Amino acid sequence: MLAKRIIPCLDVKDGQTVKGVNFQNLKYAGDPISLAKKYSDQGADELVFLDITATNEGRATMINVVENVAKQVFIPFTVGGGIKTIEDIRNLLLAGADKVSLNSFAVKNPEIIKQSSQTFGSQCIVIAVDAKRKDGDFYVYINAGQKNTGIKVLDWVKQVESLGAGEILLTSMDADGTQKGFDIEITKIVSTNVNIPIIASGGAGANPQHFSDVFINGHADAALAASIFHFDTLPVPELKKHLSANKIPIRF
Repeated sequence: MLAKRIIPCLDVKDGQTVKGVNFQNLKYAGDPISLAKKYSDQGADELVFLDITATNEGRATMINVVENVAKQVFIPFTVGGGIKTIEDIRNLLLAGADKVSLNSFAVKNPEIIKQSSQTFGSQCIVIAVDAKRKDGDFYVYINAGQKNTGIKVLDWVKQVESLGAGEILLTSMDADGTQKGFDIEITKIVSTNVNIPIIASGGAGANPQHFSDVFINGHADAALAASIFHFDTLPVPELKKHLSANKIPIRF
């Protein structure tokens, strides 16, 4: 079994890290540059930076913040928010990102997945999928979780894989910010139906068992969290020690 990855997430609004519950009621959680350095120093495997209002505000990702974060981290760094063109992707990679995360625009224009993976390589292209239960199924939401596309999650992730994406960042909107554990059901559905890595997101609490469960039962390749790392309720080193002690392969 490949080593599982632990990935802190920086949701950034107006240049500051924020965190909410079910994509609502955002609260200040710290300076993204300081947090990024902390996670790199603590031994996080990767870092995700999401400019969460860029799409709704119709602007590009904040390049200056990306550049400053990139100077502080020595681990793979994924950036998302407001990406609409191949040039946007190129600019972010030049600013220091190792990967980019596409979400709303990819749903509206799936061809960019193919174009970007062919231009920069699949390993650079992460597709973020915001999933929510409705009428007994899971649907894809866009625009920071505000709009139901009517597209079923399973249909979309299969299409994403076929277009050349290298990875899927799967967020359960139902679990987001609740700290009651990852959504094992949707994670397992996606993980067992595609052959590219799945990053599970949404619901991680201070209980390390949440991570064990999503790795073992949800078959996730990586697990992403925010609040528990930002506020040190479950520091990355402590989490990794627990996972290793429970025979889950992890990097130190």
